[in-house]
Amino acid sequence: MDSSSNSSAAGLGSVDPQLQHFIEVETQKQRFQQLVHQMTELCWEKCMDKPGPKLDSRAEACFVNCVERFIDTSQFILNRLEQTQKSKPVFSESLSD
Repeated sequence: MDSSSNSSAAGLGSVDPQLQHFIEVETQKQRFQQLVHQMTELCWEKCMDKPGPKLDSRAEACFVNCVERFIDTSQFILNRLEQTQKSKPVFSESLSD
């Protein structure tokens, strides 16, 4: 879970925990669908010269490479953000005292 999910779940206050979990799961699904959409659009623009009834081997290899690079980049960014969040002090705990 990321910080935005935590903050949105915390903002729900006394909402049923099952509802909170449902909202978190749906939010994660939405983010995944957005990533797939971005990847599809990016790789289509990069790899498809002229659509036809069949993918040629060059276009197929381009799609595979594009998807792998997109996943690698997304994972790198996610790891980097997690490292950054772990290294930052949490001010909200000190403010709530």
